[in-house]
Amino acid sequence: MMTRRDAAIALDIPVEMAKRHNLPARMSEADLAALVAEPPAWLVQSRANRQGKRPVWVHLTCTVCGYSEAARPKKWWPDFDFVHCDDHSPHQLPPVDAGRVRCEYEDIGTRMIGVVDEQVRDG
Repeated sequence: MMTRRDAAIALDIPVEMAKRHNLPARMSEADLAALVAEPPAWLVQSRANRQGKRPVWVHLTCTVCGYSEAARPKKWWPDFDFVHCDDHSPHQLPPVDAGRVRCEYEDIGTRMIGVVDEQVRDG
């Protein structure tokens, strides 16, 4: 059995949409497979509306320990070079390349920090 949130992640739809279209709070893998095999009109339309746009869910995996979670990406998120759990030190990440500076973005997912190694700009 899986939760409605797990089903929403598998279908790449928001949990709110899953609720609105009466997906049960718990559903079996077989029920999910049936939904994927023969998607209802609302799911087909949702997928058509998202062509070429950001995904509804992203999978974040800690570079240090491998912990993984699904999260709804925010519009302000850049493309992260690394993601790590908030209980790891940035010093546990691979070193920053010469000519780059490391920028951190807190509150990514439930306990992650996003990292972008940006090119240093000549001033």
